[in-house]
Amino acid sequence: MSQNSTDQFFKSTVLGHPSGLFVLFFTEMWERFSYYGMRALLVLFLTASLLDEGWGWPREHAMALFGSYVGLVYLSTMMGGYFADKVIGFRWAVVVGALLMTLGHASMAVETQWSIYLGLGLLVIGNGFFKPNMTSIISEMYKDRPEKKDGAYTIFYMGVNAGAFLGILLCGYLGEKVGWSLGFGLAGIFMFFGLVQFWLAQNIFGNIGLKPKKEDVNSVESLDNDKRVPFTSWQLGLIILMVALGLIWIINAPVTTISEGQINIFSFLGENGNNIAILTALGLFLILLFYRFTQYSNITRERLIAVSFFALLSVFFWAIFEQSPGTLTIFARDYTDRTLDGSSAIIFRVVNAAITIVPLGIITWVLFLLFKQTFAKYKWANIVLSLSFIIVWGIAIWMLLDQLKDEELEIPASWFSVLNSLFIITLAPLFSKWWESKYNPSANAKYSIGMLLLALGMACVAFGAMGIEPGAKTASVSIIWLILVYLFHTMGELCISPVGLSYVSKLVPARMIAFMFGVWYLAVAIGMKGAGVFGENIDKIANENGISYFFWILTIISLVVAVFAIGMKPIIKKLMHGVH
Repeated sequence: MSQNSTDQFFKSTVLGHPSGLFVLFFTEMWERFSYYGMRALLVLFLTASLLDEGWGWPREHAMALFGSYVGLVYLSTMMGGYFADKVIGFRWAVVVGALLMTLGHASMAVETQWSIYLGLGLLVIGNGFFKPNMTSIISEMYKDRPEKKDGAYTIFYMGVNAGAFLGILLCGYLGEKVGWSLGFGLAGIFMFFGLVQFWLAQNIFGNIGLKPKKEDVNSVESLDNDKRVPFTSWQLGLIILMVALGLIWIINAPVTTISEGQINIFSFLGENGNNIAILTALGLFLILLFYRFTQYSNITRERLIAVSFFALLSVFFWAIFEQSPGTLTIFARDYTDRTLDGSSAIIFRVVNAAITIVPLGIITWVLFLLFKQTFAKYKWANIVLSLSFIIVWGIAIWMLLDQLKDEELEIPASWFSVLNSLFIITLAPLFSKWWESKYNPSANAKYSIGMLLLALGMACVAFGAMGIEPGAKTASVSIIWLILVYLFHTMGELCISPVGLSYVSKLVPARMIAFMFGVWYLAVAIGMKGAGVFGENIDKIANENGISYFFWILTIISLVVAVFAIGMKPIIKKLMHGVH
């Protein structure tokens, strides 16, 4: 075994994988805890009345800010990935990102106007450094064991969903029941634990993720022999113009909405200045993208077009799927009967206790296995990690006991969002088996099935809301409709989310991976901002035609995209040139 072989990491294993994978597992788990915990509260806090210690914003304003925030989160990954690859390395990028996010959550806990905006800005930049580089470390760790990589990403993905689940459950409960500041602050506390644990245990990764050397940066050039098409001066100038327009727009759009038109950087373009600016940026991007496609060999060009097609479908998927922390959470708070008593309250308490304690118990068992392997060398990292688990167990038990105080129980509006993570953990193994079987659908079919499931979920909530009159501010719709929404939407996510990045890696030449991942994350960012744009219109539509009409619109859009995806199957199959 050579000194540089990644087989060295398999000398110390947990569940057949390197101990280092589980250091990343817990770091990512606490980061996702903080991200989803805060995100579950953001729209609720902004739209809560002043009497409930919120900001009392209209839903339109809250969704405008939320859409730009989640859009910027994904755009920032391109910046963070670049700095890690070229300048500071994966490890320092993770540390810098975690530190900025810790400061961001702390800032939001102050709850003043400037601190909330500062906190969101720090979270955006921090996420950009953190998010793309955790998976990069895993990829390097398994470089000489590719047959183990799928299993590694599955375990890591479970950490992602465990963190999201616990973050929404606990931060959401504290934020809604005790105080917003406590919910935001708790997210920051666990982000800090993740940072300290990673810092103290980072030597477990050997030389992986250190500051890149010049030869490492350029080594990807030798991985394929296709025609090289470097960016020319005019193309770089166009990219700078597009980036500037896009960034100014994504920040300016919510500012214009919140200030009700009094502040608008693009006012010189007229009343529709914001729309003109972003459409110009998107138009220039498409022109540049397709011009560059013409410069490559036929097979490469057609595969790149196929990737771009899937990216386009992803825009629509995320724009509708990401109604969860926005319009669906508002629907849960204002239009859903969340008050339970008698046997229904008992059933909820038992179910909630089970879905809280069982995952925590399993993760604690994994933590114990990691301790046995690494405590001798990384004592302080393990002590920090154990302290974080003692705290989270304490909060979870307090939450469950607090729900026993009254005969009547009110489910927090944020609680429904935990169903996504719960269903993913439950259903992911079944979908994985499906993809590995002889019945594995084509890429187009997976996208089509995913969009159909998305439509089915939206149809459930649309049907459930049909009795709500136009203009109504409250209602008492059964919780079953929201449970069905998250079930169908999670199945749709399992059809689409893991598939997209896989096809980028399969279809794109090695040296262009970074550029096309950038295109992919741009598509996701547009989808996230699109979710906010849809959400901005919920009150206008609900007041005129009823809130059910809003969800029927999203249902129809999902169905149209599903039909389009499957209808394009013969063309896309030809463009993929044998890649499955």
